[in-house]
Amino acid sequence: MSVWSALDGRLEKALAGRWIAGAGIDDAILRAEALNSMGMGAILNYLGEEFTAKADVEEAVLTYTRLVNKITRERVVASISVKPTQLGLRIGRRLAERNYSKVVSAARGRNVFVWLDMEAYDTVDATFALYSRQAARKGVGIALQAGLRRSLDDAKRIVGMRGVVRLVKGAYREPERLGFASRSEVTRNYSRIMGYLFRNSSAFTIATHDGSLIREALSLNRSYRRDVTYAMLNGIRNGYAQRLAATNNSVSIYVPFGARWLDYASRRLSERGHAALAIRSMFGG
Repeated sequence: MSVWSALDGRLEKALAGRWIAGAGIDDAILRAEALNSMGMGAILNYLGEEFTAKADVEEAVLTYTRLVNKITRERVVASISVKPTQLGLRIGRRLAERNYSKVVSAARGRNVFVWLDMEAYDTVDATFALYSRQAARKGVGIALQAGLRRSLDDAKRIVGMRGVVRLVKGAYREPERLGFASRSEVTRNYSRIMGYLFRNSSAFTIATHDGSLIREALSLNRSYRRDVTYAMLNGIRNGYAQRLAATNNSVSIYVPFGARWLDYASRRLSERGHAALAIRSMFGG
């Protein structure tokens, strides 16, 4: 093992401990309660993706069901966020659809909002198919990645079905014909989609750590007066998030939990500009 590999491994572990609430549901709830005490909500995500074993899929569905029950029992202000491939998408669309419906039904019964995360490009159409069957009813939303060239059209599609968008930059690198190559292009597309949402949607989430985009959103909302939530990742600029909440803005923190932290930490560290931002966040808000 090289010196850099050893250092990189220790960095991943240190940052994972900052980003991730812990291994279990109770850890996630404790972090959500701490955020609630600071005037912020939580978006709770059980770590795991690209499942090809039914046992892993069943465990994920059971974990989300238990999580929903715990959120209600503890009266925590929190939503949940699920990934299509942890619901069985790589095994089959019908399995993923059944499991998504199962999680959504359990959450609706407890008045807990369910986000559907967006993953790699080859799952996007299937993810939309899952969401479209639930979007007309309340209590569900879907993530859109500004890094993808198609996302403005997808935003229009979601708004047309009265769905709810959580707009992110995206953590997956795609070929240039599918996604934008540079950070500046992603930022411009984010701004473009955000403007469309302010003009055409009543409620959505702006999920970014980019101060310029947040300031732009705050300015737009002085004109449009939408139901906007600002979201950031656990451990990244949470001091800034708390200051946003203190000025009467709705803020939620995306909180992953579970034992599968390595893939998550690796992907976040490889995201454009994210490693530097994460390291800076260790020394301030």
